[in-house]
Amino acid sequence: MDNQLMPREQLGICAEGNLHSIYLMLSANDGAEKALRSTLASVAQHIFESADTHSDCAFNGFIAIGANYWDTLYPNSRPAKLQAFPAMTAAHTEAPALEYDVFVHLRCDRYDILHQIGNECCQMLDGLVELVDEERGFRYQDSRDLTGFVDGTENPKGQHRQAVALVGDEDKAFKGGSYIHVQKYAHMLPKWQRLALKKQEDIIGRTKQDNIEYASEDKPLTSHIKRVNLKDAQGNSLEILRQSMPYGSMKHQGLMFISVCREPSHFELMLRSMIHGDEQGHHDHLLHFTRAVTGSSFFAPSLDLLLRDAD
Repeated sequence: MDNQLMPREQLGICAEGNLHSIYLMLSANDGAEKALRSTLASVAQHIFESADTHSDCAFNGFIAIGANYWDTLYPNSRPAKLQAFPAMTAAHTEAPALEYDVFVHLRCDRYDILHQIGNECCQMLDGLVELVDEERGFRYQDSRDLTGFVDGTENPKGQHRQAVALVGDEDKAFKGGSYIHVQKYAHMLPKWQRLALKKQEDIIGRTKQDNIEYASEDKPLTSHIKRVNLKDAQGNSLEILRQSMPYGSMKHQGLMFISVCREPSHFELMLRSMIHGDEQGHHDHLLHFTRAVTGSSFFAPSLDLLLRDAD
């Protein structure tokens, strides 16, 4: 990570995976800005302290501020690369934008503790925000998506997670924060399950049971892995840290896709590669079996920044 002292980040940004999660999408009440700044700092502090209190069940979380609400809440400064969600449309699919003011992301290995702290956060925010959407995520088998394939295989490991996820000296005022992109994908599982195993594997670019990536020459140009494993002009991988989990019920289910990164363009380039494809139009054929129903852009400041700007 960068040499200068890093502010305290919100612990959920770079945390390892958990068994359960809660995602809260909130709309701020008009005129609540001053009180909300103070309360969000208190909520972030509560989440930070709860990670220590409930370390036995790996509780963690973070709060993030919507790109379209940031200037209302913090009019004096703005993260250098914070922009609205990059909505995209193609003949076969779309990535819609549905922006929210505040995102609360909580995870834990005990469902009861997760529910308890989720309630406490909502009580602290009562009267200042409205809960617009809530989803509950869960670990499926050995960290697989509901399609049956292991999810997040390409995630950075160890201390490299911080290097990928946290803003550094390139934007000193917001060091230790992270750009967050959230998409709720609704899977078409009956349609997916009718595919032969080899067809599923060709669409993903990995074997299903053993999670072995296809050799480069065997990877279809329309495979998911081919479309999201991108490199820059110098051959460096365009990495993001995925904090995604399956969500849902028997009626509605899919993946809460969450990208955290110090460089938001990485997510946008991946999404463009999936939807619009390469110069020959080879798009991601996984999108024939799942569709994005939301798309939101946020910035998760460091804990120290939230506490400093509380007043």
